[in-house]
Amino acid sequence: MKILVAEDDQVILMLLEFRLKKDGHEVVVTHDGREALEKIDEFQPDIVITDIMMPYVSGLEIIGAVKSKYPDSMRVIILSGMGQENVVLEAFKLGADDFITKPFSPNEVSVRVRRFDTGRK
Repeated sequence: MKILVAEDDQVILMLLEFRLKKDGHEVVVTHDGREALEKIDEFQPDIVITDIMMPYVSGLEIIGAVKSKYPDSMRVIILSGMGQENVVLEAFKLGADDFITKPFSPNEVSVRVRRFDTGRK
């Protein structure tokens, strides 16, 4: 699958890129929300994994953009260290398909991504 990761924490970004590529996915990484929105249109990923709090454009704004432009073709997984219920609810209201709280295990991300891969091949 094609996966775009939007995360401003370089360590987390590298960890996700390494794990997802090891799992056999084609991965594009971006460091802020504005870059993510540009790459989404170019790369046309199957899954967007995005942090909520990022420079320029937030993860919530990315969900809104993806779900309005590609409502059925792209899944969105949100990453956030914020355990606030209102943020989680807002993400799901905007159309997020899954939510992972930081800190997380790379194995957890791998399993959650695989959930969306059933029946695609």
